Amino acid sequence: MKYHLRHTTRYDYSSDVTLSHNEARLLPRDLPWQQVIDAELTIDPKPIRLRERVDFFGNRVSYFTIQELHSSLEVTLNSKITTLPRQLPPKNFNISWNDAVEIIKTDRSVGNLLQNARLMMLDSDFIRSHPALAEYASEAFKKGRSIVEAVQAFNLQIFNDFTYDPEHTTIATPVLDVLNSRRGVCQDFAHLAIGCLRSIGLPARYVSGYMETLPPPGQQKLQGADATHAWLAVGIPGWGWLEIDPTNGTLPDERYLTLGWGRDFADVTPLKGVMNGGGKDLLSVAVDVTPLSDKHLLELF
Repeated sequence: MKYHLRHTTRYDYSSDVTLSHNEARLLPRDLPWQQVIDAELTIDPKPIRLRERVDFFGNRVSYFTIQELHSSLEVTLNSKITTLPRQLPPKNFNISWNDAVEIIKTDRSVGNLLQNARLMMLDSDFIRSHPALAEYASEAFKKGRSIVEAVQAFNLQIFNDFTYDPEHTTIATPVLDVLNSRRGVCQDFAHLAIGCLRSIGLPARYVSGYMETLPPPGQQKLQGADATHAWLAVGIPGWGWLEIDPTNGTLPDERYLTLGWGRDFADVTPLKGVMNGGGKDLLSVAVDVTPLSDKHLLELF
């Protein structure tokens, strides 16, 4: 699949800002299943300094400074991306999840998946292991069950047990509150799943990105109607990272555009910074994920 991705974040300030330092994690990653043909950030007001680096997790980070007086900040990403199907574990891959936990605990190999996976088992800003999370996961992770089968069953378990409710939680809602209320949004469900998996000894990482959405039948897609999305990936020793989306009960496919990943949302916040001035800020976000034909792709260059 070929897509044009446009993501605009705008802050309107109640009073003028004299200086701001910012970090943006908005540039998509090149991956075996995702080719970034072009990606450009447009920043208004124009920054006096703009640098790009790669963070610890391999995400692209844009650092910029604005020194002129400004009452608003607008950052827009325009990118052309080609996606391919994700590779899935072979059907004869039948290691049990219990054995996977033991391998992760005891294998001391250097330079393989396990070295990075262990980092994704530690507590992080938004996620803490807890017996209640392990208990919730136990329904899908029965002793001796194949890890692939258990992960897919767990994905559907959250999808069936929880209600999508954008009014119920905030970015700071604790995972245990989400577990008890059975309500939340994609970020909550990803954090919940990661917390459950870490609580039973499996590594899991938070994935930030986008998903192509379709308008209701007979209606045109509204500009800016798409949104950022969150899902997760589970580290499977001897194979790799298996992505799941508990919000939709599916495995991510070509419709999913990966921005970056980390231990939780704090590692992949799209835009954050510090400033002098401002006050009550008004935030607005508009996202468009537009499928492209080969002809349309050429016309964009």
